Amino acid sequence: AKKIDAALKANGGAAYVSVNKALITRSSSVIPIICQYIGVLFKIMKAKGTHEGCIEQMERLFAERLYTADKKVSVDADGRIRMDDWEMDPAVQAEVDKIMPQVTEANVNELVDMDAIRHDFLAINGFDIAGIDYEKDVADMSAID
Repeated sequence: AKKIDAALKANGGAAYVSVNKALITRSSSVIPIICQYIGVLFKIMKAKGTHEGCIEQMERLFAERLYTADKKVSVDADGRIRMDDWEMDPAVQAEVDKIMPQVTEANVNELVDMDAIRHDFLAINGFDIAGIDYEKDVADMSAID
């Protein structure tokens, strides 16, 4: 981003890297313990009213970080826009640290937001999408070359 930023500066542009909140992706879903961390995190952030999905986080990136009234982009010491600020809030991380070691097979559904993990995993793979009739026959696509 620093090389791109330098090239864009001549024309009044800029390039940034944003560090975003943990979320379920095809990659993160297969990393051991990450789904548990994300599920605990989601549950805590929902209780605090700070949970946001990908779209909401990008809306906040544009509205509160990139296109502000003062036209100043807030970055950390390494020049990154920190969209993981709500996740990395010390109070949130303290709760995550407290809950993570308590999770067992017996209590996983009460301590971890398993419904959100399941939905997000299915959604990134084209399932569990509102308004889709998964029982409906697929149209004949043989005419498509």
